Amino acid sequence: MGVVNVTPDSFSDGGLWFDERVAIRHGLELVGEGADIVDVGGESTRPGAARVPLDEELARVVPVIRTLSAEGVTVSVDTMRAEVAKAAVEAGASLVNDVSGGLADPDMPRVVAATGVDYVVMHWRGHSHDMERRAVYTDVVTEVREELAKRVDLVLAEGVSEKQIVLDPGLGFAKNSEHNWALLAGMGELAELGYPLLIGASRKRFLGRLLADADGTPRPFSHSDDATVAVTALAAHAGAWCVRVHEVRPNADAVRVAAAWKRPGANT
Repeated sequence: MGVVNVTPDSFSDGGLWFDERVAIRHGLELVGEGADIVDVGGESTRPGAARVPLDEELARVVPVIRTLSAEGVTVSVDTMRAEVAKAAVEAGASLVNDVSGGLADPDMPRVVAATGVDYVVMHWRGHSHDMERRAVYTDVVTEVREELAKRVDLVLAEGVSEKQIVLDPGLGFAKNSEHNWALLAGMGELAELGYPLLIGASRKRFLGRLLADADGTPRPFSHSDDATVAVTALAAHAGAWCVRVHEVRPNADAVRVAAAWKRPGANT
């Protein structure tokens, strides 16, 4: 899953793809580099980010999704708003990537159920402006698993079918570095819920902190792509359904390596 942030303030590439034409071109480039899905978002969810108005989010993502879909690209929309999800699916999106798992907008599960598209339900404890203070766990893997299971039960009750659901442990969302590493190591326990797993580690702060300079200065976001590739290979080997990344080609290569590792001779 390649990322197209149609925003001026995303943490990793703020403003690079904010122009509609540039965003479309970037989406097509990601497909050329091996992306199976292009994830288009119009609202930053970096720590501390403020929400954008509904009309602004619609104006950012719908034209990009419509054009990419018309070019045959499989598109997902990264949104917490049911109205944006509905408009995006009407424009051609085939997946709704909701980082709130339906908590930010209670209408979201019903909209997803009505459209029939795939639905990423992410573990979430609150909006960007205060999520960091919610990163309190006794056993992060167990608690995330239990909270995801509750979210699944609730969206199923709203009419979403089991075959639509993909789960995301929400790395970096109300999680500190220790929590993120524990969740990656605990993917097997999360997979026991019985749903595909999406892993979004690309360029996140916990990688920059791992790769910090000797004086403790974290590695810049855009300089942690090699570490992202390592996570991708390990996540793919552990059975992840998909990885969400900013740089597609090396991560697509990592997925192929992981597949060959698991099935020697299958790709030669």
